Amino acid sequence: MSRLVVVSNRVSVPKAQSAGGAQGGLAIALLAALRESRGIWFGWSGEETDEFEGKIDFQRHDGVTTATIDLEPQDVEEYYNGYANRTLWPLFHFRIDLAEFEREFGKGYERVNERFAQNLIPLVEPEDLIWVHDYHLMPLGERLRSLGAKNRIGFFLHIPWPPTSLFVSLPYHSRLVRTMLSYDVIGFQTVQSLDSFLYYCEKELGVEVDGNTIRFEGRSIRADAFPIGVDFAEFTAFEGSEEARVAEERILSSSRGRKVIIGVDRLDYSKGLPERFDAVGRFFDLHPERTAKTLFIQVAPPSRQDVGSYQEIRAELESMAGRINGARSEVDLVPIRYVNQGYPRRELFGFYRAADVGLVTPLRDGMNLVAKEYVAAQNGENPGVLVLSQFAGAADQLDAALSVNPYSHESMTHTIREALDMPLDERVDRWRTMMENLRQQDVVWWRDRFINALKE
Repeated sequence: MSRLVVVSNRVSVPKAQSAGGAQGGLAIALLAALRESRGIWFGWSGEETDEFEGKIDFQRHDGVTTATIDLEPQDVEEYYNGYANRTLWPLFHFRIDLAEFEREFGKGYERVNERFAQNLIPLVEPEDLIWVHDYHLMPLGERLRSLGAKNRIGFFLHIPWPPTSLFVSLPYHSRLVRTMLSYDVIGFQTVQSLDSFLYYCEKELGVEVDGNTIRFEGRSIRADAFPIGVDFAEFTAFEGSEEARVAEERILSSSRGRKVIIGVDRLDYSKGLPERFDAVGRFFDLHPERTAKTLFIQVAPPSRQDVGSYQEIRAELESMAGRINGARSEVDLVPIRYVNQGYPRRELFGFYRAADVGLVTPLRDGMNLVAKEYVAAQNGENPGVLVLSQFAGAADQLDAALSVNPYSHESMTHTIREALDMPLDERVDRWRTMMENLRQQDVVWWRDRFINALKE
């Protein structure tokens, strides 16, 4: 079996994570594959150093070697906070109004990708399969090729790929995509993102595209959709855990018989949280008799707190939650609970299970595993209803969810009411359809599909 080398911006170090049980399904799936092949996971440690020296911190745990490097503060500001999260992230989520095109950001992005390549290449053996992850490292394959790597190298983009009309606003966009054509396999979450990428390659770069095959400089590159799933077996096993039971009871007892709507999202403008809060407020305005019978809980752990736009959305949500509650609360009741912290996945399982409606309404999302986890956590005899944005990648697979346009207040308020009033037999039918998809197309299925494509 070929050894697998996984490369990502950040690395999930098993030894550090095992005690807290905080690993996500993606980390668990990748670690399992790395363990089977005695592989390496390489990336940034998350720590800073005054001067970059290329020192690699190796750790080995349960058959998996992690190799991490520290970055200089300038690297973090230009590569991570800058180009990755203030240029690419908003642009790829269709928010060109928030994208910042700074020359120094681009220089930092290229510099860090070069540093990744320079430090990784001595660790690579001739038969290794190299799997690079996400928008932070799109040029890495080209950098590795320039240093002599002949390996099979794949790349998977976890976020959406924008339409060509938006993407061409990125300075040096063609140079970035040409570096991506150094990979052997390029994976996307959805067919829509795949089609946008292939269209760009054919119409803007002028390269030959034959189905899912791109022919460029004497090489054939496969581009395809590989929708990521949840770790179905691991997540559904939380049902028997004490943490999940206690978490479910916390919601049920504190809601005092009210219908519970839940949202769980990282604090990010792509998640449509202000639009969601506004829709919930309008729902209470249209149906005042339901204010005392309905509880909306939004869990939104903070992220990227060094980026100004994230500070702004946090302040906006705190203000909106205060206004909605101030106008509709009683001395012993508030209709909205806004929680600005994260929880372990076992507890989230209990929260999901206690909720009558899962409200997953991003403005744009590559996949959105919260939608899948909400479905997986439900009691099959009395399942809740998933309300899912039509602009989430998960909508392609979870077509039995109630589809909603998060930009439309009318669509949102109508669909919230439909979900709350849905009869049991319809809830069960929809849930069963979605659960079958989650079982069949889980994270292991996704991982194996990509690795098998890379081996070919």
